[in-house]
Amino acid sequence: MGDIGDDRKLREVIRVFKPDVVMHFAAFIEVAESVKNPARYYENNAVKSIKMLEVLVEENVQNVIFSSTAAVYGNPKEIPIPEEHPLNPVNPYGWSKLVVEKAIEDFSRAYGLRYAILRYFNAAGADPLGRIGESHEPETHLIPLVLMAASGRRSHITIYGTDYPTPDGTAIRDYIHVEDLSELHILAMNYIMESEDNLVINCGYGKGYSVREVIDTAKKVTGRDFRVEEGDRRPGDIPHLVADNRRIRQIFDWKPKFDDLEKIIETAWHWELHRKY
Repeated sequence: MGDIGDDRKLREVIRVFKPDVVMHFAAFIEVAESVKNPARYYENNAVKSIKMLEVLVEENVQNVIFSSTAAVYGNPKEIPIPEEHPLNPVNPYGWSKLVVEKAIEDFSRAYGLRYAILRYFNAAGADPLGRIGESHEPETHLIPLVLMAASGRRSHITIYGTDYPTPDGTAIRDYIHVEDLSELHILAMNYIMESEDNLVINCGYGKGYSVREVIDTAKKVTGRDFRVEEGDRRPGDIPHLVADNRRIRQIFDWKPKFDDLEKIIETAWHWELHRKY
């Protein structure tokens, strides 16, 4: 175990394993928390990441894969959102990720670091065999929260915001299964190492589902009913986020395996039923 802000530990790990590429996943990710405590997010997500980049350059690690977010786009001016969309986050979480994106680009120009920036939309689902799945403490992601309500581990699910400018008034997101997302990391790694070109890509299916649609689909998949309550919007949330994924389909000839909300929820439900709390 270690911390990316611990440059001594990071150097030790790099010198032992001598990686050709580093995949950087470490971050705090809760939008509402970032609004309440931005210092925590800038320190962990941005400051420590820049320290990590310094160590990579000094230790001659030439390739980095960075887990970024659709939150860097802010309120979209067009749907689906292309990678060329203006970057204007509306919450500290998005800004903390954008700071690192810009640092990586600057490190590339100055030191020759090669990179792939993967802008996640909503990662979801679980290993189809049930060996691993989402487990946050506390849980903040919609699909596991909904399934915890379906399993009886929660008394209800709350919809935060029913007055968004969307067809049913609830926020719309593009959900991508973790296995397809994992594959994109491998494809991106091979791309930057073989072509020596840098890469910025959206990671999503190009389909959006509202909170109500996720809840209705979960009820269908599980065959269970559960209480649904309505609450106010959370600070920093965006009404509508859907990826334009033409770039990944063109570059990688990508054919996702779980491009369906029911499939995503089925794998997450299998995990929920068999996980140990």
